Amino acid sequence: MQLSDGGVLLIDKPIGLTSHDVVQKVRRKLRTKRVGHAGTLDPDASGLLVLCVDDATRVLEYLVASTKSYTGEVVFGSATDTDDATGTVIASASANGLTDDAVQAAVKDLTGAIEQVVPAYSAVHIDGKRAYELARAGETVDMPSRTVHIDAFEVGPLQFEGEVARASFSVTCSKGTYIRALCRDLGAKVYVPAHMGSLRREAAGSANVRSAVSLEHFLDSACPETFFLEPLSLLSEYHKIPVSRALLERLTNGQRIPVRDLHLADASLRLDETVMVTYESRLALVAQVEKLRGTLVLQPKKVFWKRG
Repeated sequence: MQLSDGGVLLIDKPIGLTSHDVVQKVRRKLRTKRVGHAGTLDPDASGLLVLCVDDATRVLEYLVASTKSYTGEVVFGSATDTDDATGTVIASASANGLTDDAVQAAVKDLTGAIEQVVPAYSAVHIDGKRAYELARAGETVDMPSRTVHIDAFEVGPLQFEGEVARASFSVTCSKGTYIRALCRDLGAKVYVPAHMGSLRREAAGSANVRSAVSLEHFLDSACPETFFLEPLSLLSEYHKIPVSRALLERLTNGQRIPVRDLHLADASLRLDETVMVTYESRLALVAQVEKLRGTLVLQPKKVFWKRG
């Protein structure tokens, strides 16, 4: 009466590996092909990588958190074509005239809802091709912009090294935000070219790197399944709807259940909302709130509960 096998893994990804590299290593360790990740990390970034194994891969789409948190370093004095430390320098200028006050004023301008131009070296599609493919081929294209939300942005005091200034930062932002573009734009605000020097993902939704296991420790473990987490524990952004065995049987048979029959005391459900239905404190199924002949109902979408 639960997810049959697998669960969620929180891995602390080391620098130097792609997210796919980590997935492949976990697949080999667990001897399963059913492993996926909820949000990539660049090879030169470290930190939290959320993986789903076996049956839990079916909740991957719900584990892509709407809010993520990072720490890192911004480098003032040079801009690169990739907006991070791996790229080729395309502009440089002395950061010696830069002040902490100027940086803090720029940080305020980059907090809240902002327009962000997607980096040229990114995976977005431009005329049917990945942007990074066009960039590597030397083609110049107009990159799209998108609205993202920066919930919190803090930059520490400047540390000068010759013509360069470095500063640590922390940021909490909406999914889809490019942190290297944020560093690039911070430099533009203070009229000094800048790029992202390093990056570490600290959290994604309710998942935190403090609860993650290092990849090395996981791969060395004799009982790697002990690191599995119940998916429900990481789905904090969704309403949890506990149901009786009778209602669960109806839902798992594909029946719609009127919301009023749930007798909810503290959950005001909205039309088209996705909810997590639980039975005996375990994830039983994913449902969506729909309207049927003027009545709000729960429509089953993905069933996890198993008899026996």
